Amino acid sequence: MEAQQLLNNYSAFKVEEIKGRYLSYEMIVDYLKNLPAYFNLKIEGTSVLSENIYSIEFGNGPKKILMWSQMHGNESTTTKAVLDLLEYIVTDQNDDFKNSVLEFCTIKIILVLNPDGLKNYTRVNAKDVDLNRDASNQTQPESQLLRKVFDEFQPEYAFNLHDQRAIFSAGKQNRPATVSFLAPAYNEVRDVNEVREKAMQIIIAMNNYLQTVIPGQVGRYDDSFNINCVGDYFQNRGASTILFEAGHFANDYDREETRKYIFLSLYYGLVEIITSDYKNQNISDYDKIPENEKLFYDIIIKNAEVNGAIKDVVIQYEESLRSNRLHWLPKLQGIGDFANFFAHKTLNAKNKILRINGVKNFENETYIEEISLNNEIISIKLTNS
Repeated sequence: MEAQQLLNNYSAFKVEEIKGRYLSYEMIVDYLKNLPAYFNLKIEGTSVLSENIYSIEFGNGPKKILMWSQMHGNESTTTKAVLDLLEYIVTDQNDDFKNSVLEFCTIKIILVLNPDGLKNYTRVNAKDVDLNRDASNQTQPESQLLRKVFDEFQPEYAFNLHDQRAIFSAGKQNRPATVSFLAPAYNEVRDVNEVREKAMQIIIAMNNYLQTVIPGQVGRYDDSFNINCVGDYFQNRGASTILFEAGHFANDYDREETRKYIFLSLYYGLVEIITSDYKNQNISDYDKIPENEKLFYDIIIKNAEVNGAIKDVVIQYEESLRSNRLHWLPKLQGIGDFANFFAHKTLNAKNKILRINGVKNFENETYIEEISLNNEIISIKLTNS
């Protein structure tokens, strides 16, 4: 099905009650518990703080696909997209797709690998360990659980699902990397074997599909090798592994638009695996996907008078969880010449005097409560999630 058709009909299968950046683990678990009987729900183990970690498995086909999301607890967009994929199947939006998935694939998904991190809205787990740097060391129960699932399930394909920061551009152009991919290296010299080649070919196909709806907004991650990263480790173990990164879309800090493009990626990735059409892709096209660059700020205020000189000022939002609500705190990130950078919002101060929190003399890393130009207050606040 064409990508635009799916977007036009998205409300028919979007899991609307689970939205925003800070998700309810209880609501996710309730959703999983209410799936039809052909979804096998299983408690795979527990987190540091004794939260149950669930998997679902469905399909009876030979093509085995393992997916896991929210190994970083503050990266929730892919979790929402996976829920939408499940709803797409459950509500019979496309019988051919559903029947093909169930016939040709066996899919196992861990929706939330790091429930403690989800609840605390942290990248790390409850012991302050980044689970994506624990693949080889295996110091944490969540890492051990994922390894156990991998060893028992023995997937041919693995989807490693994440969010990326709003700082990334797709290459050096003024376009955010709304979705990024990586076929991780499996060794230090970053060779391409049959396992990694399959991942690259699926990425090329997904990129081509996304270009029809978000042209120029797909990026590629750097493939430096680290055996303690889960994707690199699983690629090394022989599963064709793909990193998915959900990024920024214009005016979409809750990532309700981006979730759609991750859904499209998941959907089309499965289509390509089912049909094996990805094998027709030339891997030379993989390197044509622009590599991510850190070229975006949330806000650039150009031509502002700061301490008697005309400067650019850059601002980045910092996420803060307070009373179970996510707040976006604008924070000064730099003063100077930022002509070679982009912003999700650009303001021209036209040489007016910039004041932050009522003062003309301010320091970098300042949290911004109020910002004004020639004493005229301007709004840069985002709605809390």
